[in-house]
Amino acid sequence: MSCNCSGNCNGCSGCRGSLFMSAEEIVFLEEMAQVPFFPIARKVDSDEFICPERSGMEETIILLEKKGLISLDYDKPLSGYDYCDCKGYPVKGSGALTARGIQILELIQIQGVEDTF
Repeated sequence: MSCNCSGNCNGCSGCRGSLFMSAEEIVFLEEMAQVPFFPIARKVDSDEFICPERSGMEETIILLEKKGLISLDYDKPLSGYDYCDCKGYPVKGSGALTARGIQILELIQIQGVEDTF
């Protein structure tokens, strides 16, 4: 699932749609298969955010969002979730798998993962 291509080359067919993912990203997606939504919170005037249920995974979450596999929505807090672990982060929201994320997750589960070093 790797490619030396940056993904910004029009007409390039060298990578044939492959996608580079770290082991942490794959584990995160596999966890998302069990619970497809997760709480997030951020500061009002900053892009800095926390994910109380997946503390320390913020960098992985950003990478998955940039790849279009998950979405972060600060207008949709999780109903019934107690955001008490988010003191100092008043903007509440949620993250979820995208349609592309679901598709990639299904491919991983069906075809497995090809390691390329």
